[in-house]
Amino acid sequence: MTQTNDEQQTGRVLVVDDNARARQSMADVLRHARHEVFACSSGREALQLLDTEAIDVVVTDLQMPGMTGLELIRALEARKFDGQVVMVTAFATVEAAVDAMRHGAFDFIEKPFDAEQLEQLVGRALRQGGRDHARSQILSAVPDWHGLMVGQSEPLATLRRRIAQVAPTDETVLITGESGTGKELVARCLHAASRRATGAFVGLNCPALSPQLMESELFGHEKGAFTSADAPRVGRFELADRGTILLDEITEIDMPLQAKLLRVLQEKTYERVGSSQSRTTNVRVIASTNRDLRLEVTQGRFRQDLYYRLAVVLLEVPPLRHRLSDVPLLVNHVAGQVAGRLNREPAQFSKSALDLLCHYHWPGNVRELENLVTRASVLASDQPISADDLQDWLLEGEPVAKSSLPAEANPLSAGTKLEDMERKLIEATLDHYDGHRAKAAQALGIGIRTLTNKLRLYGYAPRAKVFARVA
Repeated sequence: MTQTNDEQQTGRVLVVDDNARARQSMADVLRHARHEVFACSSGREALQLLDTEAIDVVVTDLQMPGMTGLELIRALEARKFDGQVVMVTAFATVEAAVDAMRHGAFDFIEKPFDAEQLEQLVGRALRQGGRDHARSQILSAVPDWHGLMVGQSEPLATLRRRIAQVAPTDETVLITGESGTGKELVARCLHAASRRATGAFVGLNCPALSPQLMESELFGHEKGAFTSADAPRVGRFELADRGTILLDEITEIDMPLQAKLLRVLQEKTYERVGSSQSRTTNVRVIASTNRDLRLEVTQGRFRQDLYYRLAVVLLEVPPLRHRLSDVPLLVNHVAGQVAGRLNREPAQFSKSALDLLCHYHWPGNVRELENLVTRASVLASDQPISADDLQDWLLEGEPVAKSSLPAEANPLSAGTKLEDMERKLIEATLDHYDGHRAKAAQALGIGIRTLTNKLRLYGYAPRAKVFARVA
């Protein structure tokens, strides 16, 4: 890219159009604006030229025989083309524009247009390309996302491979998994491995907000929009522009707001609460849930159309009991973090302690392990932590392999379905704590609200002893 003395940014532009007159007209306009211009009559010819020429901006018609403009854009995305793409169409629709931008197009322009409109759009694309190039120089400073995930087990290796495949795209991702497995960490890895890595990563914990506050948090509000709106507020979508937004536990969003969220995903537009002005957003959306969203859809608690928009790519985070070989690595990692905070040497865990932890079923997953190792590290003496030191902190005081539960109540009995296993574990835990939900939730490594949601999900009705008491 070059700049003239009057600060007008110029570059190398490729015009792709099967109509000779339109192609020549656009090329003349752009040459007059001092760009170096190349012209091709088809998408395939353009791809061949790009093999030998460095191009800053591709201006392509949408409707072309052989390879359409959208197919060309997808091919450029697959090649990781680092320039900008502008789509030209006489058949502009929201769907076509969104689809093109989803695959990397910078913007689109609708025929007929004048020379000034084309010049301005290509100029903006060049300036954006310059910013993207600057960001690419910063990417080396972004921490390697692989280091964010601790473990070497095959389930974790599979998840890493999926993240590496999905992250470079801008597709919406739905992350599923039990509470405490690290769904937010997976979302951060997706962001760190994406081309949005230098942009903002904004999370929203949906269960923590009331339905009244949720819309304002997502989209912002204007002053006076409601009683306590004393000043305008910027929403999470606006904060995450050109970055990534995580909607954690998305099933907690009420049905009316789900409709507004669907519009954002479809049209990339929204309004602040109390405003009629539409705002555009350029955000990658990642959602997470510990529920079966398909079941939520069939039971009428979640919109089917929103589910399909969210579940473009599905990533399932394995529970810790499915990757027990990672436990020693996780223990050492957490112990090292705690030692850094306490400014002392990491606590040492004896072989018996590690054996105990490697045979435990971890109902609270990695979150439970972090809590346990942190507690043990804080209370540790000069001696290595033993199995006896940890035994009382584990559910039922026994690892699964030595559980004294009867076979029909053992969550890890052979042939037990995952859903039944979780249900039995919850029932056994509540029974152990005489129906006290707060204590049961703490032992399971989950929140009371999550426990209550699971009871509702499995259709439990309150009954004596186990489910009667609520903290």
